[in-house]
Amino acid sequence: MAELEPLIADLALILICAGAMTLLFKRLKQPVVLGYIVAGFIASPNMPYMPSVTDLEGIHLWSDIGVIFLLFALGLEFSFKKILKMGTAPIIAACSIIFVMMVVGAFTGHAFGWSKMDCIYLGGMLAMSSTTIIFKAFDDMGLRQQRFAGLVLSVLIIEDILAIVLMVMLSTLAVSKQFEGMQMLMSILKLVFFLILWFVVGIYLIPLLLKKTKALMSDETLLITALALCFGMVVIASAVGFSAAFGAFIMGSIMAETVEAEKIEHLVNPVKDLFGAIFFVSVGMMVDVALIGQYIVPILCIIAAIILGQTILSTGGFLLAGQPLKTAMQCSFSLTQIGEFAFILATLGTSLGVTSDFLYPIVVAVSVFTTFTTPYMIRLAEPAYGFLKRIMPASLLARLESNASGEPDVVGQKSLWRTYLKKVALIIVIFSVLSMAIIALMLYFGEPLLTRLLPNPWDDIIAAALAILLTSPFLRSMMLKNQGTEFRTLWEDNHFNRAPLLAVQLLRFVLGAAFVSYILGHTVHWSSTLAIFVVIAVIFMIIFSRRLRRESDMLEQTFTANLTQREQRDSQQGAQPQFMRGLVERDIHLSTFIVPVGIEWGGKTLAQLAFGKRYGVQVAGILRGQQRINIPSAQTLILPGDRLQVIGSDKQLAEFGHTLETMSKEAALQEVPEEMALRRLVVSANSPFVGKIIKESGIRDHFQCLVVGVEPEGVEGLLTPDPMQQLHVGDIIWVVGEEANIDEMEGLKNTAG
Repeated sequence: MAELEPLIADLALILICAGAMTLLFKRLKQPVVLGYIVAGFIASPNMPYMPSVTDLEGIHLWSDIGVIFLLFALGLEFSFKKILKMGTAPIIAACSIIFVMMVVGAFTGHAFGWSKMDCIYLGGMLAMSSTTIIFKAFDDMGLRQQRFAGLVLSVLIIEDILAIVLMVMLSTLAVSKQFEGMQMLMSILKLVFFLILWFVVGIYLIPLLLKKTKALMSDETLLITALALCFGMVVIASAVGFSAAFGAFIMGSIMAETVEAEKIEHLVNPVKDLFGAIFFVSVGMMVDVALIGQYIVPILCIIAAIILGQTILSTGGFLLAGQPLKTAMQCSFSLTQIGEFAFILATLGTSLGVTSDFLYPIVVAVSVFTTFTTPYMIRLAEPAYGFLKRIMPASLLARLESNASGEPDVVGQKSLWRTYLKKVALIIVIFSVLSMAIIALMLYFGEPLLTRLLPNPWDDIIAAALAILLTSPFLRSMMLKNQGTEFRTLWEDNHFNRAPLLAVQLLRFVLGAAFVSYILGHTVHWSSTLAIFVVIAVIFMIIFSRRLRRESDMLEQTFTANLTQREQRDSQQGAQPQFMRGLVERDIHLSTFIVPVGIEWGGKTLAQLAFGKRYGVQVAGILRGQQRINIPSAQTLILPGDRLQVIGSDKQLAEFGHTLETMSKEAALQEVPEEMALRRLVVSANSPFVGKIIKESGIRDHFQCLVVGVEPEGVEGLLTPDPMQQLHVGDIIWVVGEEANIDEMEGLKNTAG
């Protein structure tokens, strides 16, 4: 056999080490991510007396693919609409935490005399807590059902999207090598432009594609299609100057709004796990024990900065977001670690050549230590709160508790003007981005093509006409799209509101005219008088065209339907009930539990299970496939696979979930019955079956075996057994059953075979 390529041999070594460490860390009940990092250290050239990876460039390429899959999977779990529904508390908390931790990180690096870029990147790494590690810790400790855990996960979602923005900003900063405010502003505007463009176009086109091809979509085809879209967006993002990870995240977040999101996530997970493992193993390869020993003091200081910064300053961020002191401390103590994004930022800084070589192994060492301490910090939150409560002045504690806002902002309490202007601004931004994208495509690609095909001035005239025609539905929406009831309410409520309302509307017409003027100015180059006349004529045509109005409405309806299709599907199948939104910030809340196969609850009624008496919880609903059972009666059966919507306090839900998990583990450990066998038996003269009919022979009732065929003595051929058929000496019976039962039947009943 030919010699293996180095990359294949390296992959074998990586997976062997990763598999062994995964089993070990599972046994030790530690996060698997740490096992991957240890596996990378074992497989690296830094580990003597062990086989090591030889093709580091190939492994680096595979780890880049791992980052793409990790960010794509993260996008599938993310939804822009989730942020809007979270209220202000997680947003305020996340922004506060990121700001203060970036300052803490930059100050820590500056204290050791590191370069400016090292300090900035260190601040970015310290600002991002690990979603994977916290999620795993909550699962292991049975805290997923508690209210503070939901708030932490909401903050992590916002941190993830802000981390993407931070990656783009740091990439720009690394290229420019200096702090130029205008260049940074242009980079942010560029990011916002493409973010809106890709999201709007993706939400319009991708659900339509999946819907039209649904009949052709097997699991294999759906996986290939999803990965094709993912890597296509990666190429597009790289082409316009963004990172590959950013493109993967955007495509994942677009697909998160489709009804196929859960299925795509399920199909992508094995691929993500494989390449994600390679990425984390490659992180472990960067560990240099000698370098860590050399920088042990900075490592310890950074660990202290993370723990103190998160527990003290982040608690202030949650208090600022309107949370009670206990909840704020539980949340901040849960965030005392760094993880995936720290590695990604460290990789980014290394690949761009803007950070020092020592920063990567330092960050890995800090991550390993803080990952181990995460469960202990989570447990420490309540004792720390109890201690603080004892020593804190009662007046200060009462003031902090009274500042807890509880409920999110209510739209009806906001200023009508504020709501109206926000809607108008959103309309203008979205449709301006779409119009600019079409104009850019026409000027950079369409016009040069027409110039080669058509004589002057027809090339310019047709280019202008096509650009205006393609942008006209979006320009019409930008100028005339209805702003809701706010406009009519403000118009009718006070005569003094009418002048500002007309001014806003006039501004929208001016913006539409500006787009048309730009198109004409960059194509036909007519005189000012003629151009003004054409602009006015085009604006009137856009406003009064019924066909254009129908097309504009159709585009909007399709986009809205695509954007809300998953939400509508969830509501039909029974997502979280609307009434639960009022309980989110109170002592009781709702959680969903899946009834595993094999536990004793299956097939019993709610009255028999008595959840209220045993655990203090109430079952508000049962989701069974496509069926939803609201407020089930006491005689409702619980079946395996049911999703129970259970209401209770943190303590009650935790106890309920722990019981369910314990029963699930016990069911998994139950012995699986032996595989059945087919055996040929001859009825002997001393057999107890002689003279009995098959039904009363005990073969089925006593031995749990089944007679599937009979060959009577003297008759050729196999007959279908009749339960009333009598067995005689010399008859041959064919029996199906477990080996042990058939052996018992042969031995104890003295049958001969």
